[in-house]
Amino acid sequence: MSRKTTVAIVAVAACAAAGFGGLSPSAAAPGPGALTTLDTSAGNRAAPVPGLYDWSKAGFRGGQNLPGADAVNPSASCRITAAQLASTYQVKPDDGVDDTAGIQSAIDKIHASCSPSASYTKLSLITFPAGTLNVTHEIHVDANYLILRGAGMDKTKFVFKPDKNTEYDVVTPDGDQWDQHEMTYEDGSGGWLWPGRGLFRVQSRGVDPSYASQYASAPANRKDIFEGTINVHWKAGAKLREKPGDQGFAARTGDKTVYLATSAKTTTMKVGGFITIRAANTMKFYQSMNAVPTTWPLQNLHMRQQWFTITAVDTKNHTVSVDKPLEYDVPVDSTSDGSAPIDGTTYASKASPIVDPIVGVGFEDFSFTQDAPPGVTQEQAKDNYGNLAPSLAMQGIVFKWAADSWVRGIHSIMTGSHPIVTEEAKNLQIVNNELDGSWNKGKGGNGYFRGSRVWDSLYAGNTTRDLRHFTFQWSASGNVVIGNDIDSDFNIHGGYERNNLFELNTNRVSFAHRSGNCTAHCGDEGGDAPDDSTWFPIYWSTGQKAVKWAGSSGPRNVFFDNTMTKQVTAGAADTPYYPDHTRIYQFGWDGTAFHHLDVGGKPIADWARNEQQDYTGGHGVDASKTSTAKSLFLKNVS
Repeated sequence: MSRKTTVAIVAVAACAAAGFGGLSPSAAAPGPGALTTLDTSAGNRAAPVPGLYDWSKAGFRGGQNLPGADAVNPSASCRITAAQLASTYQVKPDDGVDDTAGIQSAIDKIHASCSPSASYTKLSLITFPAGTLNVTHEIHVDANYLILRGAGMDKTKFVFKPDKNTEYDVVTPDGDQWDQHEMTYEDGSGGWLWPGRGLFRVQSRGVDPSYASQYASAPANRKDIFEGTINVHWKAGAKLREKPGDQGFAARTGDKTVYLATSAKTTTMKVGGFITIRAANTMKFYQSMNAVPTTWPLQNLHMRQQWFTITAVDTKNHTVSVDKPLEYDVPVDSTSDGSAPIDGTTYASKASPIVDPIVGVGFEDFSFTQDAPPGVTQEQAKDNYGNLAPSLAMQGIVFKWAADSWVRGIHSIMTGSHPIVTEEAKNLQIVNNELDGSWNKGKGGNGYFRGSRVWDSLYAGNTTRDLRHFTFQWSASGNVVIGNDIDSDFNIHGGYERNNLFELNTNRVSFAHRSGNCTAHCGDEGGDAPDDSTWFPIYWSTGQKAVKWAGSSGPRNVFFDNTMTKQVTAGAADTPYYPDHTRIYQFGWDGTAFHHLDVGGKPIADWARNEQQDYTGGHGVDASKTSTAKSLFLKNVS
């Protein structure tokens, strides 16, 4: 029996019992596993469905194929072989010797001698040998147009054992998590490192001149705080002014031109370069998400943001134009829409060019793991949603201020926290990877397959086991999640995420997948203690709860033709969730505008215990569209 036949039978039975797309009492057939042979090439992208978002440009370079052998620079000077790693850089497998410095030196050599003249069709390549390589501190992958390739998914293995200058030396008073706010040096805060240290970090190491002296004097375990800060502190960001005839707003949803303050410097804004349009939070924006009234402090920050490519800079009329329509209104500042100040302060929206992005980096064909913390076993971490080693909550691969890069054929085994994580990234392609387990899955938000502030990216054919969530958060938009096989929830985590597509995924969630299943340092990203609910295959963030760390999920996150099941109680059979495989479910949408999920017209305060409510028919999930196509994203699905 084919998969389509199987899901059709399940859907018919399910719809009879739960036509709106909630749980069905029918037992679910086992999922088909990750779809690792999908043709995601540009020629197989489907035309946009009328009335839906256009996802056709998601992934590497707006939908282009990942590089093949012919894209690698033929010059031997820009190819470092396994033999050269051993002879020149002393990177030798299975010798128990620290390989970190040698690997970093090889990357630095490419950065200096090859990256300046490289391109997407002239990539440098470092080939790692089969066997085990030992790493003790973060490897900075800041060389553009570089492939890091192993000998095979489980043939080359990086073992990460963070040294004392890498381990977080300040944890919160309760010991639950690293204390980013107290891990400081002069002006620098540990929060500038967010989302935290990792095994591989794709990010510029540039230091803004205003921090040069602090960087020079900082101890070894604080220097990385200052790297890349020209971006995160908006030093290149331009304030905005009113769009003519539109009081209080510099741009509106659908616009492609943003009005800059007449005093704004545009020297770092270049046609073809990247820019982030950052809209300040306002009280009216919080109100629209049902996030107020609240006992939690509201924040002056840019929750609504997105990367674009600059198409024009008009220095005479003080505007910048971008390649895609804006997906949100942009007030000039936090009060210009008529809102009262947040915390007594007026906070400016900004157009911030990404001055030193890292592009064209690929990770291929190896595995990595983080050494077991003292006294902790992998068995103890299974289905344990706590932090078993808070000071060692390191990531696997971090993308920050990075674009047009990829991860393919990677196997992560017990990372410190997130195996793959983003924080300001665009057009990534994360395909055919296996992500298994994390030592920390508890308080503060650990152990995710995490897409934060990520745009126009493709997550396809991945298998994950024993992670806390698959998340999109903090304004993530335009991403496609297709053909993955996971045993956790698809978590729209909060922060106005929007226009993301989840289709053809298998998502089988056990009763054990719940925050209360925890032995140490338990809780959520907002700091609450675990409750007694159990996570369902979808999580949607309500304004009343997610205001603690961000705000509600945004509009039009789409679920289509997924095979999702939930074990509702211990020992129960799996039962389908949102089982109609022809129905297009648009969360946070009423057909024309954002709509917070509600029950009987009253917005829900928490997704927990409301997972099985019927939100269709005008209550926050628009299910008015159907499709008999196998995919909304691809023309053909093998």
